[in-house]
Amino acid sequence: TVRRVSTFFGPGCVAHVSFAHPVGPALQDLVWQAAQAEGIPCARGGTAVCMEGPQFSTLAESLTYKGLGYDVIHMTSMPEAKLAREAEITYAVVCMVTDYDCWHEVHGAVDVASLIAVMNENRGKAQRLFARLARDFPAERIPCPVGSHRALDGAVITHPEARDPALVAKLRTVAGRVLGG
Repeated sequence: TVRRVSTFFGPGCVAHVSFAHPVGPALQDLVWQAAQAEGIPCARGGTAVCMEGPQFSTLAESLTYKGLGYDVIHMTSMPEAKLAREAEITYAVVCMVTDYDCWHEVHGAVDVASLIAVMNENRGKAQRLFARLARDFPAERIPCPVGSHRALDGAVITHPEARDPALVAKLRTVAGRVLGG
C-alpha cells in the first residue's frame, strides 16, 4: 500500500481520464442487490479516504478524516480504482469494516490481532456476496452511467507520432480500443 503505480500510461504515452465519480453506480446497484439477496447488512454509498500504509492512522489523522465526514478510511482502493478506469473497467468498492481506526474512545486504537479477527468473521459474508454477485451478474455489459466503459475517449493526449512504441505495445491490452491494434 505504499507508492504503488497508479497508471498504465507514462512518458511516451500520456492519458488523462475523468475520475470525478470513481464508482460505477450500476455496478454499485448490483452489489447492493446481491447483499440484500444474501441478507448481508449493508450501508450503501458513502465517502472513503484511501491512505498509504502500511501504518495505521495517527489519532490526529483519524479525527481529521472523521471530522471531514469520511465514512471509511482504508488502504486498498487506490490505485485499483484509477487503473480500472484507465482499462475502462467499471469499479465499485465493498468495504467490510474491521475497526474504528483510533478515533473511538471505547474501542481504542486498532491492532493487527483484532483486525484479523474481524476479517475472519467477514470472510463468509464476502464469499456469499461475491458468489451471489457472480451468479446474478448480467450476461451483457451494462454501459456505465459515469462513463467508465468509454473513459479513454479523448483521454490520450500524446500525438501518435510522439508515442513510445514499446509503451504503446504494452498498453494494447488495456487501451487497444483507442490506440489501435
